[in-house]
Amino acid sequence: MSLSRRLFAEGLGTGLLVCAVVGSGIMAESLTPDVALALLGNTLPTGAILVVLITILGPVSGAHFNPAVTLAFAVRRQAPWGEVAPYILAQVAGGIAGAALAHGMFDLPVLQTATKIRTGGPQWLAEAVATFGLVFTIFAGIRQAPAAIPWLVGLYITAAYWFTASTSFANPAVAIARSFTDTFSGIRPFDLPGFVAAQIIGALIGVAVAAWLFAPDRPQEQTA
Repeated sequence: MSLSRRLFAEGLGTGLLVCAVVGSGIMAESLTPDVALALLGNTLPTGAILVVLITILGPVSGAHFNPAVTLAFAVRRQAPWGEVAPYILAQVAGGIAGAALAHGMFDLPVLQTATKIRTGGPQWLAEAVATFGLVFTIFAGIRQAPAAIPWLVGLYITAAYWFTASTSFANPAVAIARSFTDTFSGIRPFDLPGFVAAQIIGALIGVAVAAWLFAPDRPQEQTA
């Protein structure tokens, strides 16, 4: 596919992902005062849309929808470094547009600034763990079950919503987009640097662990 089509697919996919995250959060919060139930209502659409988007757009752009994933592929030399910046710009722009679209559908101000506080060591650790797990899942899936990647990623994020203290953003583009919504899924712009740094660190650890774990054994190791 041409670069322009791949960038459009990345922007479209990230936009629809964020639209699902923000829109389902708005819907869930409007339907129930129970925070746990609202989180479940936010979780299931996010995991489901990931399965759909990766299945239909993966053949076009690789379905990264995530700067940390794009960086991980470049570090592994499975994506050209010259395309990293364009991919990230498309992902961030698409994500912001997706948040605005969700606001429009629910008759909310299109342009917002989040006020929800999400910061501190436990939150950053959770984001590092969430992104590590996502990147590791992707590369392990490529090695072990390539056809299952959409389901592996969707199910991993569904689970990580609940076992991480941060509810698993695991995506710098999504984090940036969520700073533009003052709704259930928002994050203060001031808190973004800590989240993004933790996500990048987690992604790089995921790359390193996957590279070591799935590297072919040396002849002497096979003999032993």
